[in-house]
Amino acid sequence: MSPPMSKSITLNGAPHRTAALTIADLVRELELAPEKVAVERNGAIVPRSTLADAPLAEGDTLEIVHFVGGGDHAADTWTVAGRTFTSRLIVGTGKYKSFEQNAAAVEASGAEIVTVAVRRVNVSDPKAPMLTDFIDPKKITYLPNTAGCFTGDEAVRTLRLAREAGGWDLVKLEVLGEARTLYPDMRETLKATEVLAKEGFHPMVYCADDPIAAKQLEDAGAVAIMPLGAPIGSGLGIQNRVTIRLIVEGAKVPVLVDAGVGTASDAAVGMELGCDGILMNTAIAEAKDPIRMARAMKLAVEAGREAYLAGRMARRMYADPSSPLAGLI
Repeated sequence: MSPPMSKSITLNGAPHRTAALTIADLVRELELAPEKVAVERNGAIVPRSTLADAPLAEGDTLEIVHFVGGGDHAADTWTVAGRTFTSRLIVGTGKYKSFEQNAAAVEASGAEIVTVAVRRVNVSDPKAPMLTDFIDPKKITYLPNTAGCFTGDEAVRTLRLAREAGGWDLVKLEVLGEARTLYPDMRETLKATEVLAKEGFHPMVYCADDPIAAKQLEDAGAVAIMPLGAPIGSGLGIQNRVTIRLIVEGAKVPVLVDAGVGTASDAAVGMELGCDGILMNTAIAEAKDPIRMARAMKLAVEAGREAYLAGRMARRMYADPSSPLAGLI
């Protein structure tokens, strides 16, 4: 009996020669299991149950597919108080020239959380535009902030109103010690954290870059620790990398640098230290081009995170040549 004649077909976009008589024969020839593949011939699906009866003809075009581990690698997300986010950049909503500019900067930054201050309603013009008209709280998580509060009682009262106004329990607590430095009053901050946690809030807490204080806040119920990198609005960048790293190493909750970032390299440094995220406002809002700076900050946070996960090279006291010196002419 003469061997079957070879025929030319197109298989998965490439020319292929085969002596297979049926599609099932071809599948086995490819060392695949017919019950684990799907086949399209000349634009039509061939039911798996009929592969053994489906003749293969000269010039046929086939697509054979099966399931493999695929898709993107698992998203590098972070979680706070049971809520998961992809963006590790949180941006503020103050100091912008307009709500429109603020909304455009948020979009360019890729941020999924924005901090919002709680202020009295303008009763003289109740129909004046509001932030919610430009940044949709159904799409972007609002993080009510106690900016401007100088006692724990003021901060707690403010957040109670915020919860009543919008139902928010994930909140940002900051209790300032004085107007000149805007440094946190850690005694009042700790007291307010304890009260909020008992009342069912999930406070993300602005604090000094102090590992001991950070641990105390975590024990008191803080769901995230937010040490300052430098004074609020200063743009000086992270001044004490050692203590930020110690806070990261000791925390069981997310750690985010809050305050002091001035430019993209500052954000990258914070992420390279192992922080879970960066919060900023002035660095974007007061840039000459806020929208462009927002994009830069997005990239910087992503780059810093990638560098941290990659693991930086060891620091050396002296030069170490990239190319071997042995064998030089």
